[in-house]
Amino acid sequence: MESNHLPNEFEQEELPLNVKLDVFEGPLDLLLHLIKKNEIDIYDIPITVITQQYLQYLEVMKSLNLDVAGEFLLMAATLLHIKSKMLVPVSEGEQPEEKEETAEDPRAELVRKLLEYQRFKEAALELSQGPLLDREVFIRKFFEEKLLEGVEESLVGEATLFDLLEAMKKVLRSIPAEEFQEISLEQLNIKEKIIQIMDRLWGTESVAFTELFTAATPRREIIITFLALLELLRLRMIKIYQSESFGKIRIFSPIEREEGRKRIEERIL
Repeated sequence: MESNHLPNEFEQEELPLNVKLDVFEGPLDLLLHLIKKNEIDIYDIPITVITQQYLQYLEVMKSLNLDVAGEFLLMAATLLHIKSKMLVPVSEGEQPEEKEETAEDPRAELVRKLLEYQRFKEAALELSQGPLLDREVFIRKFFEEKLLEGVEESLVGEATLFDLLEAMKKVLRSIPAEEFQEISLEQLNIKEKIIQIMDRLWGTESVAFTELFTAATPRREIIITFLALLELLRLRMIKIYQSESFGKIRIFSPIEREEGRKRIEERIL
């Protein structure tokens, strides 16, 4: 299996901004993302695989200076507990069929929570597009159609934070090992990177996520770019779309240059 572990010096580097992850998504969102990514039956989750991938995501989040909320760590402990319970061997004299009949599947409570959360999200999405919001929905759809005009590939919908993290993992894996040893004298901060990204977006219809990096981009700048994107998402200054599930990500801006510049000066230190 391909390793997602990052070098220690990369993990320990201090960065100028610490982003709270729970502003964007929670641990159940990550689990649903992994279930979808792996095309897993939610009623029969391979807990070892999901636990391993979940922990790998936490490692990447921490390396990107994301403030991993306690809920994420609690879910990690829950997954490890479920995994340990499923590894408990059948007692002597007890048939596997008897054990299945007397004990509930250790995954059952987690599955119930996932199904309940999934229904909640679907209901919230449906409600947000209900009859009382016809005007807003029309405006949003009109805006999205205008925003995506001229884009070569067909985009299926907005990407999530975890889609962005997946793309970031690929960028980090593409960096040669020796690149991690280089120290850049250029002190690029979040605000400067935000202005760079927005100036690029204001000059074109959209930018592919991978176009923000080159093979020579230092690791510090890669992380700062990612944090700048999260800040822009939080301020609703950009939107991210995918050509397909887990496919190529493109970045758009719904904000005009003058309004964007004003928002950057007012809301970003």
